Amino acid sequence: MEITLKSPLDMHLHLRDGDMLANIAPYSAKNFSGAIIMPNLVPPITTKESLLAYKDQIIKATNGESFTPYMTLFFKNYSYEFLKQIKDEITSIKLYPDGATTNSDGGVSSFDIEELRETLEAMSELNIPLNIHGETNDFVMDREKNFIPIYRQLATTFPKLKIIMEHITTKDAVDVLDEYDNLYATITLHHLLITLDDVAGGMLKPHLFCKPIAKRDEDRDALLKLALTAHPKVMFGSDSAPHPKSAKEACGCAAGIFTAPTALQELASLFDRHNALDNLQSFISDNGVNIYQIKPIYKEVTLVKKDFIIADEYNGVVPFNNSTTCSWSIK
Repeated sequence: MEITLKSPLDMHLHLRDGDMLANIAPYSAKNFSGAIIMPNLVPPITTKESLLAYKDQIIKATNGESFTPYMTLFFKNYSYEFLKQIKDEITSIKLYPDGATTNSDGGVSSFDIEELRETLEAMSELNIPLNIHGETNDFVMDREKNFIPIYRQLATTFPKLKIIMEHITTKDAVDVLDEYDNLYATITLHHLLITLDDVAGGMLKPHLFCKPIAKRDEDRDALLKLALTAHPKVMFGSDSAPHPKSAKEACGCAAGIFTAPTALQELASLFDRHNALDNLQSFISDNGVNIYQIKPIYKEVTLVKKDFIIADEYNGVVPFNNSTTCSWSIK
């Protein structure tokens, strides 16, 4: 058996910078046509100059592969004039609640609509999508669920604003998706496969620790239903977030799961197990194209049903499901 994916896209990707960028960018560039690039560097991407410089670094790191980095800005209060001037250089703007995840310091500390109105109205008028890391600062298992009222308020107040709920992990987020025409979502590979029990039910597994944290069986099952049927409002976003092995296997384990080199193989295996391979193209590309209204580079990636051993490390970064066998390979 084999399947050819046309212009596969990763709609939520962390490439970091410096040596880490050089080490891991080629894996995404080889397997994907393009990706939505997260802006939470240190310092974050908030200016046209820093955005264009980062895009140039990414292109240089991809070793000549056909790959489009779809750039994003780190959310803050921007003027209409600035957003109009930079609109053609960005695909969306990413909102982080202050301190919610890696490198999110300086994010939004108040969701008072009046404090956000100028920027969000400008984004609505200019048709710039808003990506949101949707978590509060409550008990860790409730953070996404408790953020749902904020999604409702934003979707209602700014009905023309396209809002992407990033890396959803709960049945609560699944249930709210179809209540508003302007709500969409990305789903990761790891949240389709693991629960909190996999992370901490036995020996603690630091390479499965991420934010938002994996939830319960019923949450994973709700996500699976959306992904396997390629619901038109959801798309694949890996949230592949590399950290050095020393930062993961340490006190104060860094949050992030690295899936870039193996995501397509594992998705093919997952969809095959559920007799849903016919829907993988929509989940991995077509839905993202429709939601973001982009025209990706044409690229074909063929996968075959042949065992593939996931490496223990890729350039010093331990991948998801390292040293295990996946039933599909890239041809």
